[in-house]
Amino acid sequence: MTSQTTIDKTGSGGDAPALPADATPGKGLRGHPWFTLITVAVGVMMVALDGTIVAIANPAIQKDLGATFAEVQWITNGYFLALAVSLITAGKLGDRFGHRQTFLIGVVGFAAASGAIGLSDSIALVVTFRVFQGLFGALLMPAALGLLRATFPAEKLNMAIGIWGMVIGASTAGGPILGGVLVEHVNWQSVFFINVPVGILAVVLGVLILLDHRAENAPRSFDILGIALLSAAMFCLVWALIKAPEWGWGDGKTWAFIAASVIGFALFAFWETKVKEPLIPLALFRSVPLSAGVVLMVLMAIAFMGGLFFVTFYLQNVHGMSPIDAGLHLLPLTGMMIVGSPLAGAMITKFGPRVPLAGGMALTAIAMYGMSTLETDTGSGIMSVWFALLGLGLAPVMVGATEVIVGNAPMELSGVAGGLQQAAMQIGGSLGTAVLGAVMASKVDSDLAGNWTDAGLPALTPAQEAQASEAVQVGVPPVAPGTPDAIAAKITDVAHDTFISGMSLASLVAAGVALVAVAVAFLTKRGENAEAGAGAAHI
Repeated sequence: MTSQTTIDKTGSGGDAPALPADATPGKGLRGHPWFTLITVAVGVMMVALDGTIVAIANPAIQKDLGATFAEVQWITNGYFLALAVSLITAGKLGDRFGHRQTFLIGVVGFAAASGAIGLSDSIALVVTFRVFQGLFGALLMPAALGLLRATFPAEKLNMAIGIWGMVIGASTAGGPILGGVLVEHVNWQSVFFINVPVGILAVVLGVLILLDHRAENAPRSFDILGIALLSAAMFCLVWALIKAPEWGWGDGKTWAFIAASVIGFALFAFWETKVKEPLIPLALFRSVPLSAGVVLMVLMAIAFMGGLFFVTFYLQNVHGMSPIDAGLHLLPLTGMMIVGSPLAGAMITKFGPRVPLAGGMALTAIAMYGMSTLETDTGSGIMSVWFALLGLGLAPVMVGATEVIVGNAPMELSGVAGGLQQAAMQIGGSLGTAVLGAVMASKVDSDLAGNWTDAGLPALTPAQEAQASEAVQVGVPPVAPGTPDAIAAKITDVAHDTFISGMSLASLVAAGVALVAVAVAFLTKRGENAEAGAGAAHI
């Protein structure tokens, strides 16, 4: 069932859009705001979960399929690359053809690709279908936000986005726990097969509940050249971030792709001023709050994703925890995001986004500083305090920055705005992992030789030192088989102490990024166009 929704063409937040008489939200299932939220949350959960759950399965996949380490890396890299490159274009597809249809196609494709991965018998097929997962995931994520924007009235939108953010945060943080249970007690294929019944549920709910809302002045054509230029620029940027740890930040290839990305974005911006119906009208960025929201999302993801990247190595390789135990130790983070997101939505509705966003990033900075003080023998209680504080800080940012971006965009560009929000998070996460990874590598390279010598261990050749440094960067002691226990213990102490020094510096950098984000948060304000999407006058 498809309906046309008329909005105030000025985008200034006039009257709530009219709905067909048989589609009034709040009466029955079709178009009901809260049932719509449940439906999109089920679909979004699959995409967020797959961002982290697969990492736990990678060792089992490598062993079962006889893959190299580089091939296994592409199980993750292929997914994120396809997701990041496609998000904005996918948002435009939703604006053009309707978010309901786009969401359903995304769910079906994602679930089908997941099932195909579980049936794959080669690493090439796994990586190929992971790319398809990313492409279909890109379709449903912005569409989910577009549906929420069109269905909820302005006074309820923050609460809805709060619950939506809670689902993403809980799924992202809960991925390692669920992945550990499935890999340990079933098999690695189950990590992917679990998406099939979830996808079927989302499709059934979507067909019964979702109502398509389209702006009267929605785009009627495609900016093909704009899509090509933006996709190429995004690809070069994300590719450079993915390959930088392998190539090195000083390598010419890294900077060649970064330069190509800058040129691509410049050409894209120029073309957007010439085309009749641009992919992203540059006037969108005249909104300082919207632009600030995008920057804030990037900075938040740098601090969060980059910092969390090392925590998993710290728990498993320094403290010797199993994947399940490591996931359980992150429950304070997950729990506070679950509790904090709806509360943050209520606070932002009442007080506006500035203070909650600034306060959230301040708490994030404090949490990252606290994580810089972790030692090899830090107890679970102290860790839980910092993890809980991090979850409490992230919750208002996930909710508020999303509302600022989507709410400050015209209704006819809600899909593009949703794509911008998700693309900002993906780029920020990749940038955080790459930059903080470079900080970690530099600190380990700087300290390892001295710590090794101070411990009275035999000198390493340059080749041995390079291999040892690579292992230490993820907290693994470079102990050769047959090494005497006393020497192995010294090597382990050196490796862990050096890793801790690198993680500490990376956490301090993440804290600094979070502090910058505090200032950016004060440039945000409540979405000027939120009323234009108030598809439900009464709930």
